Amino acid sequence: MSSTNKVILVTGSNTGIGYDLVHLLAAKGHTVYLASRKEAGGTEAVAKIKKEKNLDVKFVQLDVTDPASVAAAAAKIEKDEGRLNVLVNNAGISEMHLLTKVSETSIASIRATFETNVVGLIQTTTTFLPLLRASHTPDVPSVVVNVSSDMASNTFMASPKGFLHQAVAYNSSKAAANSYTIALAHELKDEGIKVNSVTPGFTTTKINGFAPGGKTPEQGAAIIAEWALLDKDGKTGQFAYDGGDWPW
Repeated sequence: MSSTNKVILVTGSNTGIGYDLVHLLAAKGHTVYLASRKEAGGTEAVAKIKKEKNLDVKFVQLDVTDPASVAAAAAKIEKDEGRLNVLVNNAGISEMHLLTKVSETSIASIRATFETNVVGLIQTTTTFLPLLRASHTPDVPSVVVNVSSDMASNTFMASPKGFLHQAVAYNSSKAAANSYTIALAHELKDEGIKVNSVTPGFTTTKINGFAPGGKTPEQGAAIIAEWALLDKDGKTGQFAYDGGDWPW
């Protein structure tokens, strides 16, 4: 197998940006695993990509909030491929109750959002890290991409341009995930493994109720794809967007 062919896992990718990211990466000749919590949704998405794009992608069931599910997914990919070059942590929930005051935010919403967007992300990365390390070479670096949000930036949200402050469960969870990105990037820098957060910017998807005026999911996915396919000279420890670096 050519060293340019990478094995890539995209979590939460049966719909939205993740779905488009899967077929964009597959179109570039990579072996891509589409992951979803529910098997039916995942297999339907794989079949749709085959029918509409004539591309073959693979399915793995993966619920980032279920340690057994994450471990089983890692075992399957290791058995079937023997390596994992790129992990894209795309799975996430919004819990955006925009008519609720910040001071009245449901603790249940905070817990649920952090369980998926922070604990689930860290759990998934930790589980797959041994395989990423084993697959890493100086010429083909292993890569971790954490899909973030403009609203994860405390700098941006504290500025006059900040918005949707009432989405505190989502915003704070993504900020916490960014903090993890920074810490993991520092740890893995000397090994050459790339770890970055990427915001696609405002993109019209299910997670925001298909709010109009945003990028298409494919446009958002194209931004993430660039960071998923970094070479040995690629950056690490960045919070990136389509215009360069987004403020932490």
